Amino acid sequence: MTSAELTALAAIEEGKYAQAFPSFGPERRGAPVMAFVRVSDAPIVTREKVYEPNIVIVLDPTLLKIVNVEAGLKEGGIVILNTSKSVEQIRKETGIKAKLATVDASKIAMETMRVPITNTTMLGALVKASGIIGMSGLQHPIKHRFGPIAEKNINACARAFEETKVAEG
Repeated sequence: MTSAELTALAAIEEGKYAQAFPSFGPERRGAPVMAFVRVSDAPIVTREKVYEPNIVIVLDPTLLKIVNVEAGLKEGGIVILNTSKSVEQIRKETGIKAKLATVDASKIAMETMRVPITNTTMLGALVKASGIIGMSGLQHPIKHRFGPIAEKNINACARAFEETKVAEG
Protein backbone atom coordinates (compact mmCIF):
# COMPACT_ATOMS: atom_id res chain seq x y z
CA MET A 1 0.00 0.00 0.00
CA THR A 2 2.88 2.38 0.74
CA SER A 3 4.19 2.02 -2.82
CA ALA A 4 0.73 2.72 -4.23
CA GLU A 5 0.29 5.84 -2.09
CA LEU A 6 3.74 7.18 -2.96
CA THR A 7 3.15 6.56 -6.67
CA ALA A 8 -0.15 8.47 -6.55
CA LEU A 9 1.40 11.35 -4.59
CA ALA A 10 4.32 11.55 -7.03
CA ALA A 11 1.90 11.66 -9.97
CA ILE A 12 -0.03 14.48 -8.28
CA GLU A 13 3.27 16.31 -7.66
CA GLU A 14 3.82 16.12 -11.42
CA GLY A 15 0.40 17.64 -12.18
CA LYS A 16 -1.40 14.41 -12.98
CA TYR A 17 -4.52 12.92 -11.45
CA ALA A 18 -4.14 9.82 -9.30
CA GLN A 19 -5.82 7.55 -6.82
CA ALA A 20 -4.47 4.68 -4.71
CA PHE A 21 -6.39 2.13 -2.71
CA PRO A 22 -5.90 -1.34 -1.20
CA SER A 23 -7.91 -4.47 -1.80
CA PHE A 24 -8.58 -6.42 1.36
CA GLY A 25 -10.58 -9.61 1.30
CA PRO A 26 -11.15 -12.37 3.80
CA GLU A 27 -7.47 -13.32 3.68
CA ARG A 28 -5.64 -14.35 6.79
CA ARG A 29 -2.94 -12.17 8.31
CA GLY A 30 0.23 -12.36 6.22
CA ALA A 31 -1.63 -13.31 3.04
CA PRO A 32 -0.82 -11.52 -0.22
CA VAL A 33 -2.36 -8.05 -0.41
CA MET A 34 -3.12 -6.07 -3.53
CA ALA A 35 -3.07 -2.32 -3.92
CA PHE A 36 -4.12 -0.37 -6.98
CA VAL A 37 -3.05 2.94 -8.46
CA ARG A 38 -4.58 4.89 -11.27
CA VAL A 39 -2.62 7.71 -12.90
CA SER A 40 -4.05 9.91 -15.64
CA ASP A 41 -3.70 13.27 -17.32
CA ALA A 42 -7.47 13.67 -16.96
CA PRO A 43 -9.72 13.49 -13.89
CA ILE A 44 -10.38 9.92 -12.73
CA VAL A 45 -14.07 9.16 -12.22
CA THR A 46 -14.04 5.41 -11.60
CA ARG A 47 -13.51 4.03 -8.10
CA GLU A 48 -13.56 0.31 -8.78
CA LYS A 49 -10.86 -2.34 -8.55
CA VAL A 50 -8.42 -2.45 -11.47
CA TYR A 51 -9.27 -5.58 -13.43
CA GLU A 52 -7.01 -4.97 -16.44
CA PRO A 53 -3.79 -3.32 -15.25
CA ASN A 54 -1.12 -1.83 -17.47
CA ILE A 55 1.53 -2.59 -14.87
CA VAL A 56 1.85 -5.25 -12.17
CA ILE A 57 4.52 -4.84 -9.49
CA VAL A 58 5.46 -7.90 -7.44
CA LEU A 59 7.35 -7.11 -4.24
CA ASP A 60 7.45 -10.72 -3.02
CA PRO A 61 8.80 -13.14 -5.65
CA THR A 62 7.35 -16.17 -3.82
CA LEU A 63 3.92 -15.01 -5.03
CA LEU A 64 4.83 -16.21 -8.53
CA LYS A 65 4.17 -19.76 -7.30
CA ILE A 66 0.62 -19.01 -6.14
CA VAL A 67 -0.64 -16.03 -8.18
CA ASN A 68 -0.88 -15.57 -11.94
CA VAL A 69 0.62 -12.09 -12.07
CA GLU A 70 -0.27 -11.72 -15.75
CA ALA A 71 -3.99 -12.30 -15.13
CA GLY A 72 -5.86 -9.44 -16.79
CA LEU A 73 -2.65 -7.64 -17.78
CA LYS A 74 -3.36 -5.46 -20.80
CA GLU A 75 -1.63 -6.10 -24.11
CA GLY A 76 1.73 -4.35 -23.94
CA GLY A 77 1.62 -4.42 -20.14
CA ILE A 78 4.62 -4.69 -17.84
CA VAL A 79 5.42 -7.03 -14.95
CA ILE A 80 7.95 -5.52 -12.54
CA LEU A 81 9.48 -8.12 -10.27
CA ASN A 82 11.69 -8.10 -7.19
CA THR A 83 14.04 -11.01 -7.87
CA SER A 84 17.69 -11.99 -7.98
CA LYS A 85 16.97 -14.23 -10.98
CA SER A 86 17.60 -13.32 -14.60
CA VAL A 87 14.81 -12.47 -17.01
CA GLU A 88 15.50 -15.76 -18.80
CA GLN A 89 15.16 -17.77 -15.57
CA ILE A 90 11.91 -16.01 -14.68
CA ARG A 91 10.42 -16.62 -18.13
CA LYS A 92 11.42 -20.30 -18.02
CA GLU A 93 10.07 -20.86 -14.50
CA THR A 94 6.84 -18.85 -14.78
CA GLY A 95 6.00 -18.58 -18.46
CA ILE A 96 5.58 -14.80 -18.17
CA LYS A 97 5.35 -13.45 -21.71
CA ALA A 98 4.82 -9.75 -20.98
CA LYS A 99 7.45 -7.04 -20.91
CA LEU A 100 9.42 -7.86 -17.78
CA ALA A 101 11.46 -5.62 -15.52
CA THR A 102 13.59 -7.23 -12.83
CA VAL A 103 15.60 -5.85 -9.94
CA ASP A 104 16.99 -7.39 -6.76
CA ALA A 105 15.11 -4.96 -4.53
CA SER A 106 15.59 -7.14 -1.46
CA LYS A 107 19.37 -6.93 -1.78
CA ILE A 108 19.27 -3.19 -2.46
CA ALA A 109 16.99 -2.58 0.54
CA MET A 110 19.26 -4.57 2.86
CA GLU A 111 22.42 -2.88 1.62
CA THR A 112 20.98 0.64 1.49
CA MET A 113 18.46 0.73 4.34
CA ARG A 114 19.49 -2.30 6.43
CA VAL A 115 15.92 -3.65 6.38
CA PRO A 116 14.22 -6.07 3.94
CA ILE A 117 11.45 -3.61 3.07
CA THR A 118 11.23 -3.14 -0.69
CA ASN A 119 8.34 -0.73 -1.21
CA THR A 120 10.33 2.43 -2.05
CA THR A 121 13.06 0.40 -3.73
CA MET A 122 10.57 -1.01 -6.22
CA LEU A 123 9.44 2.48 -7.13
CA GLY A 124 12.81 2.99 -8.82
CA ALA A 125 12.06 -0.04 -10.96
CA LEU A 126 8.61 1.35 -11.77
CA VAL A 127 10.11 4.63 -12.98
CA LYS A 128 12.72 2.83 -15.11
CA ALA A 129 10.29 0.32 -16.66
CA SER A 130 7.30 2.59 -17.26
CA GLY A 131 8.12 6.28 -17.01
CA ILE A 132 4.62 6.75 -15.55
CA ILE A 133 6.15 9.01 -12.91
CA GLY A 134 9.58 10.59 -12.61
CA MET A 135 12.24 10.20 -9.96
CA SER A 136 12.00 13.90 -9.07
CA GLY A 137 8.27 13.58 -8.36
CA LEU A 138 8.98 10.88 -5.77
CA GLN A 139 11.33 12.96 -3.64
CA HIS A 140 8.75 15.07 -1.79
CA PRO A 141 6.30 12.23 -1.02
CA ILE A 142 9.14 10.02 0.25
CA LYS A 143 10.55 12.84 2.40
CA HIS A 144 7.11 13.58 3.81
CA ARG A 145 6.32 9.92 4.52
CA PHE A 146 9.67 8.82 5.94
CA GLY A 147 11.13 11.95 7.53
CA PRO A 148 14.52 11.15 9.09
CA ILE A 149 14.98 7.94 7.08
CA ALA A 150 13.82 9.43 3.78
CA GLU A 151 17.32 9.77 2.34
CA LYS A 152 17.96 6.03 2.66
CA ASN A 153 14.67 5.34 0.88
CA ILE A 154 15.50 7.82 -1.88
CA ASN A 155 18.94 6.23 -2.30
CA ALA A 156 17.41 2.74 -2.51
CA CYS A 157 14.90 3.97 -5.08
CA ALA A 158 17.65 5.60 -7.18
CA ARG A 159 19.84 2.51 -7.01
CA ALA A 160 16.93 0.31 -8.13
CA PHE A 161 16.35 2.66 -11.05
CA GLU A 162 19.97 2.14 -12.12
CA GLU A 163 19.96 -1.65 -11.62
CA THR A 164 16.57 -2.54 -13.12
CA LYS A 165 16.78 -4.65 -16.26
CA VAL A 166 13.92 -4.36 -18.74
CA ALA A 167 13.18 -6.99 -21.37
CA GLU A 168 10.47 -6.73 -24.00
CA GLY A 169 7.79 -9.41 -24.06
